[in-house]
Amino acid sequence: MKPLTNVEDRLHDPQDPDPWLALYLDQSIPFDDGVKAAWLRDSSSRSRQFLLPLVRPLARLTIVILQVLKLFVPGHWRASGLLHGLLVWGLKRFVRPEANWLILRHFWLGSDILDFIARNSGTSVKTEPLRPRTIDDLRDDVFLRHDLNLFNFIIRLNRELRDQGRRLSAPERLDFTGLANDGPKLDDMPNRWTNVLDLQTAIELFTPVYQLFLSDDDFWRATNSLQLDETVGLYCAALIDADSRHLALINNKHPLVPESTLRAGYRLALHGLSTEALHALLQMLAAQQVTGSGAESREYNEKLPNPRQSKGSP
Repeated sequence: MKPLTNVEDRLHDPQDPDPWLALYLDQSIPFDDGVKAAWLRDSSSRSRQFLLPLVRPLARLTIVILQVLKLFVPGHWRASGLLHGLLVWGLKRFVRPEANWLILRHFWLGSDILDFIARNSGTSVKTEPLRPRTIDDLRDDVFLRHDLNLFNFIIRLNRELRDQGRRLSAPERLDFTGLANDGPKLDDMPNRWTNVLDLQTAIELFTPVYQLFLSDDDFWRATNSLQLDETVGLYCAALIDADSRHLALINNKHPLVPESTLRAGYRLALHGLSTEALHALLQMLAAQQVTGSGAESREYNEKLPNPRQSKGSP
């Protein structure tokens, strides 16, 4: 398939339908059109088509080698400052603008989602939002803090819920005031001739670097955090009073069955995708609540097709 330029202007030939146009026009899950266009441009790049198949097996082999070498390194050794400096250097010089934008957005969206859960949980749990506007802002241990924030939030939230003897449930009115209406801009991302790496190839390359400069505990915690996608999705489903069909594309596996670190790069891409979809859903519900419909989440839930029900079912 040819790389995308402007997906919105692509023509439809019924004898040769464009797969990228089909993915862009599909509305089976909530997704911002501008973000989806950037995602598909990145996914259709030559880098992903030709470099990723070469980089992925080499990156996974490196992870195995480093795992063995870590047996001889003190368990709590880390060089987080050096790690984030190398990541910033690589992102600014070699990664596509769309990929860098999606990476920066991810921290904003993750902060928004945790804030939404906290505001509507009926607890006093506070969040620690991460809002990097530029790639240089990532130097402040943002990648490491992103993982720590998630685990700390889940521990604090559930301890307070246990103390109250209850679970998360839908409030009478949802509070969306923590959803940010600002953030990094695609046009502000570096766009030199060397910025050619797509998101997934960059993730595969950076994952062994992440492993090298962090402790074994840090790396395992980072990879295991990906399995909390379902957990966070279930929290939001409980708050918006929706059923599990919202989780159809959240497939980073069951949180109680840890995955191997070898597939961390691929699963990071899934993590980013599910975060974008969940955030888009919350923004949709927030917009509906402004109109005063009064039953936003239930109405949206009823309009969704049920994947378990066939077309011929009553």
